[in-house]
Amino acid sequence: MVCLVSRTGRHLQRYDNLGRRQVVGCIPYRFKCSSDGAISDELEVLVISSQKGQKMMFPKGGWELDESIEEAALRESIEEAGVIGNVECELGKWYFISKSHGTFYEGYMFPLLVKEELDFWPEQNVRQRTWMNVKEARDVCQHWWMKEALDILVERLASLQQ
Repeated sequence: MVCLVSRTGRHLQRYDNLGRRQVVGCIPYRFKCSSDGAISDELEVLVISSQKGQKMMFPKGGWELDESIEEAALRESIEEAGVIGNVECELGKWYFISKSHGTFYEGYMFPLLVKEELDFWPEQNVRQRTWMNVKEARDVCQHWWMKEALDILVERLASLQQ
């Protein structure tokens, strides 16, 4: 068994040229399996609770100096949601203000096609993870920019299926 620990501190944190903290997130997704094991075209996404409450969102956190943007996206998914998979092409970049801190952020979002769900992960004692359909996820997600990223992912996957 491997022991994973979440990164802490901001000494390696990236900031853009205007001083905005750069954060990276993922929308973990899979296609639902039917009872006979066949994979359907019904999309499910994984949402997580915030550390401090019951707000729901997708995994995201600081992009650090010693990692690529894709490595940061995967790391956050492992630390916060306990999932591993393939980080796909960027969904976009958003600028937003943290309501709790009043600070400016530059946020990037990526799709993560989930290949493995871990039984143990660094933040399992402070977060809940829940698979849900896109409508449910859109309804519970607390961040407008993550909802926009989800819409982009749904459009992208729909165009690939045609």
